[in-house]
Amino acid sequence: MAVMRKRIETKPNPLPLPTIRRYPIYMRAIKAKMAGGDLNISSAVLAEELGLDPVLTRKDFAMAGIQGTPRRGYPAKELCEAMNRALGWDNATDAALIGVGSLGRALLGYSGFEEQNLSIPVAFDANAALIGETFRGVKIRPMSDLNRIIKSLKVKVAILTVPSIAAQSCADQLVAAGIKGIWNFAPIQLNVPRGVKVQNMDLAQSLAVLSHQVAVGD
Repeated sequence: MAVMRKRIETKPNPLPLPTIRRYPIYMRAIKAKMAGGDLNISSAVLAEELGLDPVLTRKDFAMAGIQGTPRRGYPAKELCEAMNRALGWDNATDAALIGVGSLGRALLGYSGFEEQNLSIPVAFDANAALIGETFRGVKIRPMSDLNRIIKSLKVKVAILTVPSIAAQSCADQLVAAGIKGIWNFAPIQLNVPRGVKVQNMDLAQSLAVLSHQVAVGD
């Protein structure tokens, strides 16, 4: 059963967006090295493996508040922990899922969220046939309960996986319930008040980049 976790409120320092995007890439590579027995990480070697500038990689690590030592590099475990703190992943985050279709169910079943300290304790859907069902330990609630439940659970993040025609209406309900961040999988630009953050997951954009790269070749 999905449960709410106790939050420890610590606020990380702001980071440049490109650095934020690189941190998960670094951590995946570092954890793979740790699994192979490496206790220390060379920023130069890691940067080369990832196709990055070593100077940039060292700057990224410095922004996480950790420094390496000559010939030894960076302690792998401490480096990952530092980047986790910088991203705010050391704090438990609870998210509400809106839309329990194929994509929503896939996200409910994604175990990788545990590494980012993210839990989905509640899900909502407009389909009456789904209401009351439990999937991956999460009970599906009607949209009419959204405001009350989100406020009572003090959830501040929502994952939106509904059709584009319903996305703005759902976003309006989420904002009214006090949501401060929306991870939007709907192919539509949401209008939200200042102070509410939206991260769009545009699958068409990613496919366009891949299709173009394949078409033009090397």
